[in-house]
Amino acid sequence: MPSVAFYTLGCKVNFYDTEAIWQLFKQEGYEQVDFEGQADVYVINTCTVTNTGDKKSRQMIRRAVRRNPEAIVAVTGCYAQTSPGEILDIPGVDLVIGNQDRDQIIRHVNGIRESRQPVNAVRNIMKTREFEELDVPGFAERTRAFLKIQDGCNNFCTFCIIPWSRGLSRSRDPKSIIKQAHQLVEAGYKEFVLTGIHTGGYGDDLDNYRLADLLWELDKVDGMERVRISSIEASQIDEKLLDVLNRSSKMCRHLHIPLQAGHNEVLKRMRRKYTTEEYFAKMQLIRQAMPDVAITTDVIVGFPGETDEMFRAGYDFMKAVDYSEMHVFPYSKRTGTPAARMEDQVDEEIKNDRVQQLIDLSEEMQLAYARRFVGQTVGVITERSAKDAPGRDIQHGFSDNYLQVLFEGGDELQGQLCRVKLTEAGVNECRGELVGVAGEALRSI
Repeated sequence: MPSVAFYTLGCKVNFYDTEAIWQLFKQEGYEQVDFEGQADVYVINTCTVTNTGDKKSRQMIRRAVRRNPEAIVAVTGCYAQTSPGEILDIPGVDLVIGNQDRDQIIRHVNGIRESRQPVNAVRNIMKTREFEELDVPGFAERTRAFLKIQDGCNNFCTFCIIPWSRGLSRSRDPKSIIKQAHQLVEAGYKEFVLTGIHTGGYGDDLDNYRLADLLWELDKVDGMERVRISSIEASQIDEKLLDVLNRSSKMCRHLHIPLQAGHNEVLKRMRRKYTTEEYFAKMQLIRQAMPDVAITTDVIVGFPGETDEMFRAGYDFMKAVDYSEMHVFPYSKRTGTPAARMEDQVDEEIKNDRVQQLIDLSEEMQLAYARRFVGQTVGVITERSAKDAPGRDIQHGFSDNYLQVLFEGGDELQGQLCRVKLTEAGVNECRGELVGVAGEALRSI
């Protein structure tokens, strides 16, 4: 039986795409083996969001070539899309295929096996207008199913290379999404994470059909207990979406809404499509529609031109929004983007100091948010057993509002929707006691 090994860098969308590529190999009779071992084919799904992503991608490609010089080494993903020539210059690479035409990967692999001639199968992604349909009926060792609904981005923020590696925004056919949702329910999944490069832009290229319409259709899928949106821009949250958040019993009380900077001058330089005032107003509307919602965010620190005053104002703004967690990144120059060519680059030490201040603030807010739920019973989908005191079975899972919860219970609870009373709040983990395994009664929680 021929074997294939995968290595995935980068975001959740890449992990979804790898799973889809694995299905193609599986249908051809391949077995999947560990990337660190011997395989007949290695597939590296690359990331290019930072220069470091490129570097790490090159390292993993070289590692695959060393593992088995006879193997076919195929490289896909964002770095493959933007720099196919650079990748083909690495000795031992056989196939470069970008973020499209991946349904052709087996055909290319078979052709290379015959000819041993390297193939560059990358096309100009800016001309692609169709969503790439790849089937994913299940996910190895996961209790949450990722459901990819969109690809590409039309935003062209000055710090970001992604539109050039993923192309313009393309929405998946709603019928195809609903069909896959039913498949995943059949496979036993209870929670669905809607994912894409610019998820909230779903429907921008469809006639009179937006994300809110899709959410109402998913709401009707029997057996689907929870729907989580992986990320959405503040500007994409409209009245129809607020109505879904307010009235659908399946929507998770958790939204990830990137801020990137808490000062209008910086937002403008980033080419973000909102002001802090507009962003704050949206947060208030969301909290009215969905009380107790956890709002998480991404922040870039030390963007070119960010002064101490701008940073302080941003810090105060983030505190006022009152996030339940912030993902904080120092600004990193991405070759080929307008921001990398800007004057006023911020000193690394200043960046690191600011990052630390925001991480401290994030932990403060995380703890304050978690403390609000001590004594309450929340629904937790159990994901895995956790290491704890010897002789105790401890389970780990997430509540709908994205609290990580540890509680005592056996492995038979994995994948189950459990009712857990929170007894202790922590920055990254909360503790609780199992009240029961929930059926339909969970809806009222």
